Amino acid sequence: MVHRKIGKQELEVSAIGLGCMGLSQSYPPFLPKEDSIKFLQQAVTMGQTFFDTSELYGRYANEELLGNALCSVRKDVVIATKYGWNIQDGKVLGLDSRPETIRKSLEGSLKRLKTDYIDLYYQHRVDPSVPIEEVAGVMKELYEEGKVLHWGLSEAGAATIRKANAVFPVTALQSEYSMWYRKPEEILPLLEELGIGFVPFSPLGKGFLTGKIGTEASFAENDIRHTIPRFNEKENMETNQALAMEINRFAEERELSAAQVSLAWLLHKKPWIVPIPGTKSENRLRENMSAAYVIMSEDDYSKLDEILDMHPVAGGRYAESMERMTGK
Repeated sequence: MVHRKIGKQELEVSAIGLGCMGLSQSYPPFLPKEDSIKFLQQAVTMGQTFFDTSELYGRYANEELLGNALCSVRKDVVIATKYGWNIQDGKVLGLDSRPETIRKSLEGSLKRLKTDYIDLYYQHRVDPSVPIEEVAGVMKELYEEGKVLHWGLSEAGAATIRKANAVFPVTALQSEYSMWYRKPEEILPLLEELGIGFVPFSPLGKGFLTGKIGTEASFAENDIRHTIPRFNEKENMETNQALAMEINRFAEERELSAAQVSLAWLLHKKPWIVPIPGTKSENRLRENMSAAYVIMSEDDYSKLDEILDMHPVAGGRYAESMERMTGK
């Protein structure tokens, strides 16, 4: 598998990572526990080395899956997880990045992941009630204790990133980014300036860019797309079909899949970008990972950008309540 280095901290990972959230929440149906473990182990066999999870996903269940699946190959993989939530009795009560909560969260994650260190530890969402300098200070302490090797931010804004990095160098920013959502391109120059890597989640537009979600698609109440205007408003779905169709037509002309093209487009943007598409299928995982080997011309990438300019995406990428938690 082709590898990349994230940021000036040079965290080396497979060029296409694996977002594991969908094994436990947001994208039903879910595999039985044993099948999920087998899938994760097969991913390692296929060359996958970068696995992304969070204490939030499945209320700890996702970390437990990774712990059971990867403990025997721990030194061969890079595990990213996230903190920053007030979780009580299985319920999420809001954000909480107080130092004592971070330390408690870390100890829980270490136990569930069956490890004594976290490769990349993200603040899942910026907590406006706790100064980011204080959070960065805790990350520095945990690094010095050997419990956290790298740290990052998720969906953070420019001011927060600068303040955090000034206290303790940030290795990576994780945010949604794809041909379906391009706003993070505004922050790429800052990341390049500071030497911070970028890890896009939902790089396939929550499945939409594959062309397999038609206008009549419906989503279960426990499917995150049930709450998202781009998916739950029919007019938006109809408008956005044109973009999906154009990307699929472009891919077919080059004997590629839309997923391969979408991921290759991201990899082409910067050498320190590592997307983390999620899947539960070995075939889809193989398809996603193969994007690291796709070769297209500069004219091809220019053509893709022209397609995107011609087909602006309609509808919000999050429900309003979720969007308010981003870009702080």
